[in-house]
Amino acid sequence: MPAAPVSARQISASLALLGLTAAELATRSGLSEVDVAAAEMGAANEMQARLVRTAIEQAGIEFLNGGSPGVRLRGISEGLMPDQLNASNDG
Repeated sequence: MPAAPVSARQISASLALLGLTAAELATRSGLSEVDVAAAEMGAANEMQARLVRTAIEQAGIEFLNGGSPGVRLRGISEGLMPDQLNASNDG
């Protein structure tokens, strides 16, 4: 199943959460700044939207499309806690 479309608001919220500029998103997605600006205005074509979404997800954002579209930072694993270490996983 293809990923749900990404909205202009989701892109803006993602950039704010990540502390990225549109120029940085352009670099990460392989698009021009003009293409990213179009995506931020909701005027991206399907390929541009897919590239923007992929770059944002790779930067650590999870898209939520439950009751209404949203985004959040994906949890980052902090690894094993000291009390979880044993002979087989203490490398």
